[in-house]
Amino acid sequence: MKKIVVIGNGMVSYKFCEKFVASEKFTDYKLIVFGEEPRRAYDRVHLSEFYDGKTSEDLSMSPANWYEDNNIDLHISEMITEINREDKTIANHRGDIYSYDYLVLATGSSAFVPPIEGIDKEGVFVYRTIEDLEATEAYAKKLKAQGKTEAAVLGGGLLGLEAANAVKNLGLNAHVVEFAPRLMPRQLDKGASDMLQSKIESMGLKVHLSKQTQFLQGEKTIEGLQYVDDTELKVDMLVVSAGIRPRDEVARECGLEVGTRGGIVVNQKMETSDKNIFAIGECALLNSMIYGLVAPGYDMAEVAVQQITGGNAEMPESIDMSTQLKLIGTEVASFGDALNQSKKDIDEIIYENKRNGVYKKISVSKDGKKLLGGILIGDSSDYNSLFQIYINGMKLPEEPEDLILGSRGGDEGSLLGDVMDLPNGAQICSCESVTKGQICNSIENGEATDVAGVISCTKAGTGCGGCKPMVTDLTNATLKSLGIEVKEGVCEHFDLSRQDLYKIIQVKGYTKFNEVLDNHGNGGHGCELCKPLVASLMATINADTANEEYAIQDSNDRFLANIQRNGTYSVVPRVPGGEITPEKLIALGEIAKKYDLYTKVTGGVRIDLFGATLNQLPLIWKDLINHGFESGHAYGKSLRTVKTCVGSTWCRYGMDESVSFGIELENRYRGIRAPHKIKGGVSGCIRECAEARGKDFGLIAVEGGWNLYVGGNGGATPRHAELFAEQIDNETVIKYLDRYLMFYMRTAKPLQRTAAWQERLEGGLEYLKEVIIEDKLGIAEDLENEMKTLVNKFKCEWTQAINDPEIMKRFNHFVNSEDDDENIVFVPLREQKMPEPWK
Repeated sequence: MKKIVVIGNGMVSYKFCEKFVASEKFTDYKLIVFGEEPRRAYDRVHLSEFYDGKTSEDLSMSPANWYEDNNIDLHISEMITEINREDKTIANHRGDIYSYDYLVLATGSSAFVPPIEGIDKEGVFVYRTIEDLEATEAYAKKLKAQGKTEAAVLGGGLLGLEAANAVKNLGLNAHVVEFAPRLMPRQLDKGASDMLQSKIESMGLKVHLSKQTQFLQGEKTIEGLQYVDDTELKVDMLVVSAGIRPRDEVARECGLEVGTRGGIVVNQKMETSDKNIFAIGECALLNSMIYGLVAPGYDMAEVAVQQITGGNAEMPESIDMSTQLKLIGTEVASFGDALNQSKKDIDEIIYENKRNGVYKKISVSKDGKKLLGGILIGDSSDYNSLFQIYINGMKLPEEPEDLILGSRGGDEGSLLGDVMDLPNGAQICSCESVTKGQICNSIENGEATDVAGVISCTKAGTGCGGCKPMVTDLTNATLKSLGIEVKEGVCEHFDLSRQDLYKIIQVKGYTKFNEVLDNHGNGGHGCELCKPLVASLMATINADTANEEYAIQDSNDRFLANIQRNGTYSVVPRVPGGEITPEKLIALGEIAKKYDLYTKVTGGVRIDLFGATLNQLPLIWKDLINHGFESGHAYGKSLRTVKTCVGSTWCRYGMDESVSFGIELENRYRGIRAPHKIKGGVSGCIRECAEARGKDFGLIAVEGGWNLYVGGNGGATPRHAELFAEQIDNETVIKYLDRYLMFYMRTAKPLQRTAAWQERLEGGLEYLKEVIIEDKLGIAEDLENEMKTLVNKFKCEWTQAINDPEIMKRFNHFVNSEDDDENIVFVPLREQKMPEPWK
């Protein structure tokens, strides 16, 4: 039996072992694995979750007995220091000798620490292993005990931003210091970087670009960063995350060929300069490059396995570096030649929505026939479809901008059309190189009967997880093609649909997430999909506000306000229909002046007040409530506004009284909790001054009544609402809207807007008309009664809050003090030309 020795026990090493175990010739070989760290291989992609309470066991790539069960000898806490290529042996740090027939180097990389003067001072850490995180956490606790709070992260790349967020979560003020003029310079252009920077800063992180550190200040302990431009940044701790350096030292010492800047040189077969030695992962220099993503490393592992066992697989000359991730709560994705490094003559199409923090760019060939690359910030929901169009060279729409703007023809549909139209060779999961054909075959041959089964059989979705939506779509489409009923669960923790969960919570009267999970879930602790979903359902069913802990869906719910980029909060009182009295206008001005707030009239016919500190929020709202205002729910997944024009009362074109009806609708649906935010509009004539067709529901006055439109939005993917009913009176409008909104709240997926929900309903708009207008399902009366219950139970959340001492405890900056946070920087009003004495 031949021996294969693997040096390194990281993610790629584990994947090599896993693929070897799955090979037909596994029993012909003996695998021996050596790792320096004191534990089995773990998931470095989700390393930051260690600070969220996950243990090394939670992050482990394998069950505790996996290596033993598969007859693999695993040596942990054991460093290999020598390779004898002539004798085909290796030696560990204790001098123990092991022989091999084939040697696989999976030594990975270490954190690159730039040669900055003073980089070895106390308080400087790297961000690479669990031990690094434990050391950083211990030092952060020490600093806080001393009243010190400032920390910097050197590096604005992917790992640097993750490290900065981890530092922030440890209770320190985090600064990101990047040498380049933009964040993630290898993946993002300036527009995308600016948008990401805005999102990051809104969460309280500070970004410093184009900064080269000359030396670290302080004697033995770091006290600050001194830049070459003579500026400085005072900090108490530094985390270095400035890139990686391949671990090639043991290869270099035994005479294997290495690159000028490091890395073990390999060919497309993953062979080194010694045909009995392979190198895979971040230690391997392939195509003159070190690939820092997990997907190419897994492909290298597969190639090495095949080459050793007699196969002929090889790595391609060009490796796709497309990636999709959720970075500090922000969706980020790039694919193809996103930065046009090939210098081709291309057209770039850019969509930017600063209000919603969304940036999308695609690069297409000059003839408009080929998608070459793209970048998505803030909304990467179309990544999988765009990637498939790019990687498979699929035909583009007649107007390529439809790929990011949505179709202007009224029927958006999927960018791909039918997911089953993809070629069988289309790669769905980049991390595990799983194709559409493999996914469909696992169902057709009976190996899998649901998404969980497909994931188990193919490993699709077990890496970064970005492909799970498409894996789900393919699974469901394949099952339907076989005549098998598909029951869609909300996530891996629940096999139930939103509608099923709604009924269960309603009947059982649950008020705690764990009650639902323990009795109806699949175990675990829940996730970012099911937790806010259950909170939304409980709030909807019980008509409770976000002041109930179980009803909190979003971090902004906790403080009943949206946090802004400088750490302050917005105050948004409701102004139903946009109608406001002079007395209330004066009150808003006086309150804004009293608390030095920035004021802005919004597109949603409200006046927003910005710059409130956390401890000011209750004081401001007490003043507002005393003047007759109530919460505008700008922070919630609920009704925001119903925009109106001036209507027939004032406008000579007006055909109906839009203002009073808009006020009635806003007051009716205020406070209801939904899968996503909802906006409405009422226009008094077809001139459409209230932009009703850009809202989740909209009304336009015509001869004989109102035309009702549903399912529009002005969000990340703008979409016109569709005509639902014509020439109906006020009473019928309310009846249809009650049914429509309740049906949406019962059945939509988490964080799914009405537009996306409506277009994905089987049967589309016609089916919706049958349910809402014709009562096809016999539930119309139930829907109306449920909405009536919510309407009658409305309570202003801020009125509740200021009258409850326990809730008021949330609004102190510090647990043991009522002091203000002096680090907050306020934004002044822009210069306005005004005559004396108002200037």
